[in-house]
Amino acid sequence: MEHLNVEIKARCADHDTIRNVLESKKADFKGIDHQVDTYFKVSHGRLKLREGNIENHLIFYEREDKEGPKQSNVILFENNPGLSLKDILLKSLGALVIVDKRREIYFIGNVKFHIDTVGGLGAFMEIEAIDKDGTIGKEKLHEQCQQYMDLFGIQPADLISDSYRDLLGR
Repeated sequence: MEHLNVEIKARCADHDTIRNVLESKKADFKGIDHQVDTYFKVSHGRLKLREGNIENHLIFYEREDKEGPKQSNVILFENNPGLSLKDILLKSLGALVIVDKRREIYFIGNVKFHIDTVGGLGAFMEIEAIDKDGTIGKEKLHEQCQQYMDLFGIQPADLISDSYRDLLGR
């Protein structure tokens, strides 16, 4: 399944405030997921296998590394845990880095929120405005990201342009 995201990632020392705002907006809480993302060595874009209790996907994406809301072109393949996909990818491509995180997942409409605690990095939050079928458009997705950044009080200095993969790989 291919779709368009506009997303931000920010350092977030106060997860309780984010949680309280989401609860006040009646966000749909999907649960807490322990996720292990294995990033593979690829010639372009990013390829990761996400293994979690809630989300299990092989994910390929291309995204600019810049501050603020940024576009991602994403292809998801739903993975069945326990299959040998990881072994095949490790043997053929090799691992680049492994990201181990605790993630709380919420939704308000087409916007997904993550409250993350990442091993070796600390506390973060993400906003992903998702257009699964091409009916929302890039401009509206940017507006949604900005609206929630303002609501949560995310400052430009809090924004992270790199992925967890890149931050751990330094």
